[in-house]
Amino acid sequence: MGAEEVETNALAQARAGHTFTFMGTGAGCGVPAFFCDCPACNEARRDPRARRGDCGVMVRGAESGATVLIDTPPDLRHQLIREDVRTIDELLYTHAHFDHLGGLGELEYLVQLVKKEPLRTYGSAEALAGVAQEFHYMMYCLDRRELAPFDELELDGVRYTALPVTHAPGTFGYLIETPKTRLFYASDTGALPAETAERVRDVDIMAMDATFWKHNWSPDAHHSIQECIEEGLALGAKTLYLTHLAMHYDEPITLTQLEEYLQQYDGRVRPAADGLTLDI
Repeated sequence: MGAEEVETNALAQARAGHTFTFMGTGAGCGVPAFFCDCPACNEARRDPRARRGDCGVMVRGAESGATVLIDTPPDLRHQLIREDVRTIDELLYTHAHFDHLGGLGELEYLVQLVKKEPLRTYGSAEALAGVAQEFHYMMYCLDRRELAPFDELELDGVRYTALPVTHAPGTFGYLIETPKTRLFYASDTGALPAETAERVRDVDIMAMDATFWKHNWSPDAHHSIQECIEEGLALGAKTLYLTHLAMHYDEPITLTQLEEYLQQYDGRVRPAADGLTLDI
């Protein structure tokens, strides 16, 4: 293949682009939580727009169809069916808490019956150790590849940089870069470490932990909605999506109320939604 042909292919890939899909946008117990009768959960029982599964995202090549998942939440099978996903090419982990890991078992038969080779799986040493502990019987399904802080990898023309965030040991957010978009995804984090914050300054899109409404029970591991907005806008994010939303910690807030609250930001701050797809 000559240099001109390589350049033509690269330009075609840039034009074709990629999509970024929020597979789930809720904190651990989802919205509605089965045990909760708060206004936010009851709103979600009435209105499908307000429902949230556990957090995960997907990056897919618009032309290649190559599919990268970040995390395997317990709702994964339903999320994959909803998005008409038929195969997965790579898997990245932010960390190995249940709400980001629990759906991994759904991929065993994809590997056994379709791929017939281990699925390339990336994460920190701590995250991969957690995967091995919880799903020890599935290790034959995974080709585990350790990432150190600030490591970069390129998958289907997209660069992923593993950036440390403030949560469990070894938790990463990912800076996701295409030829036209810089996007930072951090589903679980408190205030960002200084170097990570500098790396993501002025991104086009930031999708970040906004677990709590008002009072933050866990400031060393999560943001409140207000803290997420303050930090995201201070870092110059052009568009900020609130994700990992509990909607009923510390006090309930319905989606209708949240959308009204966010009107003051003139569209720059938006609630993420399950199934929302962005061109990147």
